[in-house]
Amino acid sequence: MISRSRSAFLSFTLAVAALLPSIWAQDANGIYNKVEEPPVPVKTPPPKYPEAMRRDGVSGVVAVTVVIDEKGSVTEATVSKSTHPDFERPSLDAMRSWKFKPAKVGGEPVKVRVTVPMRFNVQD
Repeated sequence: MISRSRSAFLSFTLAVAALLPSIWAQDANGIYNKVEEPPVPVKTPPPKYPEAMRRDGVSGVVAVTVVIDEKGSVTEATVSKSTHPDFERPSLDAMRSWKFKPAKVGGEPVKVRVTVPMRFNVQD
């Protein structure tokens, strides 16, 4: 059995790997550059499962679009898709507390936007 924290990390890693060809960073001049090193999660507290949803056996997924700054902090988090609105707030709260090794272009840390799936599975 995989812990929720490990599961969230794996979900994020898979999401980033799938997006690698499409992660771009915008520099100070407004020019977009392909990210050479994607952001890497280093602190990934899992979202809190809403008790009523767990009790009712409801699972789901929330796609959270985040902006990760040059220091590896999440500066923006918005829901792009969701299977149930009750999972949205816990997903946003969790993502705002995640920390990353920042993405890099030319060896320099850059701000990027990525979408991370947050999974809620009753069996976890």
